[in-house]
Amino acid sequence: MLALDFSRPRPIIGSASIEIDRPVQDVYAFVVENFFENYPHWAPEVVEFKPINDNPMTVGAIARQTRIEQGQKIESTFEVAALIPNELLELQGLSEPYRNRYRLESISALKTHLTFEFELSNVELFMRPFEKLIRRAIEEGAQNSLENIKTLLA
Repeated sequence: MLALDFSRPRPIIGSASIEIDRPVQDVYAFVVENFFENYPHWAPEVVEFKPINDNPMTVGAIARQTRIEQGQKIESTFEVAALIPNELLELQGLSEPYRNRYRLESISALKTHLTFEFELSNVELFMRPFEKLIRRAIEEGAQNSLENIKTLLA
């Protein structure tokens, strides 16, 4: 007999990766250290973006964004949940259940592997039949963001 467990929500995770012909320190500076300035440039769906507290880019820094996705205006607040120099930036949604991770890996002195991962933490049961479509949309958005970052760093 097949037993389905609907008691624990299962996240939907999508990711994409890209190689950038820049040292990891340059990519980290652009993506992480200058996140508050640069994020709207690689995420054109963001129409409003504002840090809330005056914290620099450190764990606990909070920002609010307004995005236009498929004609819908979506507002969310998130905080910096983890930060490892030249390796990781993790953002956690405060108003919505999601996590973003930017993972950096030095391939050589002049090349960086950048991975963007988006995790939708709590998907309603009625949305489960659309899990593959949601993951594909996440991955397409992630790839577009990474390509924008690469172009901006060129």
